[in-house]
Amino acid sequence: MLNLNTSQTQARATLEDGNVNLQSEVAYRTRLIEIGNKINAARDLDEIFIDLSDEILSLFDAERLTVYVVDGVKRELVSRFKSGDEIGEIRIPVSKSSLAGYAALTHKLLNIGNVYDKAELQNIDENLDFDKSWDQKTGFRTQQVLVYPIIFQKYLMGALQLINRKDGGRFHEADEKAVVDLAKIIGIALYNQKRMAARGGRVTKFDYLLENHLVTQKELAKAITDARQRKEPVESVLSREYKVPKTEIGESLSRYYKVPFVSYSAAHPIPGELLAGIKVPFMRANLWVPLRLDEGQPVIAIDDPHDLKRIDEIKALFPGRRLKFAVTLKQDILDFIKLFSADEREMAEIDDILSQLQDEYHEIEEAESGVGEEDSAVVQLVNKIILDAYARNASDIHIEPYPGKQNTMVRIRVDGSCTVYQTVPFAYRNAVVSRIKIMADLDIAERRLPQDGKIKFKKYGGKDIELRVATIPTQGGMEDVVMRILAAGEPIPLDKIGFSERNYDNFVQCVIQPYGLVLVCGPTGSGKTTTLHSALAYINKTETKIWTAEDPVEITQKGLRQVQVKPKIGFTFAAAMRSFLRADPDVIMVGEMRDKETTHIGIEASLTGHLVFSTLHTNTAPESIVRLLDMGMDPFNFADAILCIMAQRLVRTLCPDCKKAYNPSEEEFGELVREYGEEEFAKNVNINYNDELELYKPQGCEFCNNTGYRGRMGIHELLVGTEEMKKLVQRRAQMEEIRRQAIADGMTTLKQDGIEKIFGGKTDMLQVRKVCIK
Repeated sequence: MLNLNTSQTQARATLEDGNVNLQSEVAYRTRLIEIGNKINAARDLDEIFIDLSDEILSLFDAERLTVYVVDGVKRELVSRFKSGDEIGEIRIPVSKSSLAGYAALTHKLLNIGNVYDKAELQNIDENLDFDKSWDQKTGFRTQQVLVYPIIFQKYLMGALQLINRKDGGRFHEADEKAVVDLAKIIGIALYNQKRMAARGGRVTKFDYLLENHLVTQKELAKAITDARQRKEPVESVLSREYKVPKTEIGESLSRYYKVPFVSYSAAHPIPGELLAGIKVPFMRANLWVPLRLDEGQPVIAIDDPHDLKRIDEIKALFPGRRLKFAVTLKQDILDFIKLFSADEREMAEIDDILSQLQDEYHEIEEAESGVGEEDSAVVQLVNKIILDAYARNASDIHIEPYPGKQNTMVRIRVDGSCTVYQTVPFAYRNAVVSRIKIMADLDIAERRLPQDGKIKFKKYGGKDIELRVATIPTQGGMEDVVMRILAAGEPIPLDKIGFSERNYDNFVQCVIQPYGLVLVCGPTGSGKTTTLHSALAYINKTETKIWTAEDPVEITQKGLRQVQVKPKIGFTFAAAMRSFLRADPDVIMVGEMRDKETTHIGIEASLTGHLVFSTLHTNTAPESIVRLLDMGMDPFNFADAILCIMAQRLVRTLCPDCKKAYNPSEEEFGELVREYGEEEFAKNVNINYNDELELYKPQGCEFCNNTGYRGRMGIHELLVGTEEMKKLVQRRAQMEEIRRQAIADGMTTLKQDGIEKIFGGKTDMLQVRKVCIK
């Protein structure tokens, strides 16, 4: 009887437990459906997540909740909603480096009992890792994690993550089912919101930013309110306060207005012919500016291409011409106007200058005869060209007139590459050239022969700039002018020139010798004089007397006695060197060994106890030896004198702010190895190909004017005067034999040094090939 009663009691208890479990599961499902209905009915997902967060956490008995969405641009998970306010935003890659990233990558559910248990993580995937940095930043301790990807029709929308059950145990099987259902509901809601934004019941300029989760609806609303209160553009607030990249804001505006987006660039050519007759205050007040001609049609930058009133006013200024429009940020428009018009406070605006340059002319001769080189507009224009080129760090200015009624092109060279600066109306080509000639003390009547001179700009435009001027007669009775801006300033420290460690050590060992000959060779503009001055700065001590003969003196150093040669009056490099030898020198630097006499004196000076530095216009270091011997130098004296010969080129470097890492293909890696030389590569570089090998390529950003390159660095080929090398010089060996010996002595060629800098992430093969062959 007792046993029967006991059995009945147990059966009744089991039935009651089943009813309780059934009731609790029904209640559980009911709460989940209610949450789902609220999410589906919500107009604003961000607001509903705030309202429902406590209900969702209660459903799972969890401490924290994070809803991630996919940033469609950067391919990252970004927290759209999260409980806990220690950190404003979380961004994690879609990868195995985090739990949410792993779930999003693999489309799998993760239920972790202890995220700090590496064995448990590796049991799931040997590469799975928990990113502890967030715990370290917040002080919150993560223990259990339940995470599931948010997917809609195979498209990854984000991830739903719950952290720490309040009872300290692992999340239950029921929790796993619930998180899958909840993620599906959120996936549908996210998709519907994106679709609504795309179709646009209410289309806005910033839908693209919302769709790709660069900002939330709440952040955008606050940005709009803040912008209205501060009386500034919403775009400025988004960029400054919410760190939205300018390129993404531009993409959003471009999609909304259905015209291209244009970003400000300090290297943008000045559209002289489009600016003529247009008042700068009018452009500034109405926020528009002409940028360029595209297939004969003016391209106008404006902040609102839908503003019909302004569009009509602009069209009235260009009668009979079809216009193209581009959208631009307000500040960019103002920057373009400033670039096109402003410079020194004493100078007129560019629109005033170009307005003066316009004339009612019928024939070219009539137009040209009406303009003088002392005309105030011409004077201001030439001054502005020089000042703008200097401000853009240009090395050269090219004035290029064309015959007939074609406008004169003005180009500037920055970091070794020429870009268009502006065009000047054809009627003023002779006046501009004549003005430059007057400034350089050249003969303005002589237009058939080349001339060269110098401009000391301080007396014309305020800034202390020196320019070397060359005029060259060109086809059609025209005359080109090239002005080189002489870079005055301090020498660059020797360790900042861009030497490899091996070349730096060898070069320093040569320049600290008490006597001998150090030569730097390369074409014009390859930085030879800069390198020599850096070497002089390295040895410039009180106890050392250093004389330099230069043409011109560009870099000045305290402690050096520097002399400007004047060939026109017979004060040549050779004459200067003969004078130096009577002036008790320790070190002599001569700007260039361009003739037999200068070279002979240099070698003799190095043999009589002086350290001699100079430059040569040769392409490679071995070639320099053959060139000097062909000039008639005594091979025994030259062999005794030589310490080292260094060939140098300047190669454009990748912009440090936007260069992009990538894993090269095996073919690309093999090509670099073949270009370097397989044996030498294994000996000097010794890098093997693998999936983690990173090279860099240009991308383009606002800091490098969207070129991908910023600045230049040296690549070098250093031939050292070893005993074996001296023997080859004495017997006038062939250049190839000298080259083989130099490589055996440890010389890397220009191309090899460039390839080493490619693997160092400084440049790419395209730029190396542009400056050297071997």
